[in-house]
Amino acid sequence: MKIFKNKLILQKEISKDNYLSFVPTMGGLHKGHLSLIKKAKKYKCKICVSIFVNPSQFNKKNDFKNYPRNIRSDIKKLKKLKINYLYLPPYADIYSFKTKNEIYLDKFSKQLCGKYRKGHFEGVLNVVNRFLEIIDPKYIFLGIKDFQQLILINEHIQKNNIRTKVIECSTIREKSGVACSTRNFNLNNKELLIASNIYKYLLNLKKKIKNNYKLFKINTIKNDLISLGATKIDYVENLNMKKFKKNKKLKNKFRLFFAYYINKVRLIDNI
Repeated sequence: MKIFKNKLILQKEISKDNYLSFVPTMGGLHKGHLSLIKKAKKYKCKICVSIFVNPSQFNKKNDFKNYPRNIRSDIKKLKKLKINYLYLPPYADIYSFKTKNEIYLDKFSKQLCGKYRKGHFEGVLNVVNRFLEIIDPKYIFLGIKDFQQLILINEHIQKNNIRTKVIECSTIREKSGVACSTRNFNLNNKELLIASNIYKYLLNLKKKIKNNYKLFKINTIKNDLISLGATKIDYVENLNMKKFKKNKKLKNKFRLFFAYYINKVRLIDNI
């Protein structure tokens, strides 16, 4: 595994590779990240992983400051998986150049996390666009846990006619049902149990509303989540998968999207 901290040296190295698979991360690697890399291996391309905690996608300074970081552990995990390239850019390496592409944000970017984290998706698309311009991969591997992010990145790629193809990867869960997340490292055992109970409640709720949509009552659901141990609820939404609007018909395919806090830790998921 070759490690790079300078984009020009990285570009010189990867210029030999016509096809490259790219897995962007902010570090704090867990089973979900590792599953993206394992899926990338199936595409028979050399693999580049980035670790960069992007300040522009955090709308709260303390959230950025407290985001879990463990670069030594991350490097050990990546060496075991025998990836080809690890890109560890400093801030200036990413933000010191003018980009070619426009940042497209549609109405969906104002829903869900976009409503509660002002500037978040602008920051996400900006940094992902910069990585794509630097690396020019054939594939980028993204998890469905961050579903809204995945959709917006894919739209950005298509509208700018970028050659990179988005590969969707399934959410990886702990035995408790909790979606793997770097933020889980900030939870103690009691808080992880709360997260597990909330997931099981919402999974059961989705099964029920498949047969009776009237059971989807926002205020009741939020009160139930608080009683299970959530400190604050940002949203619980039931969205039609065709138009990303509130689902009103049983026959439509839908997903439950939810974001909540356990003390100071914000968790998101979808089912």
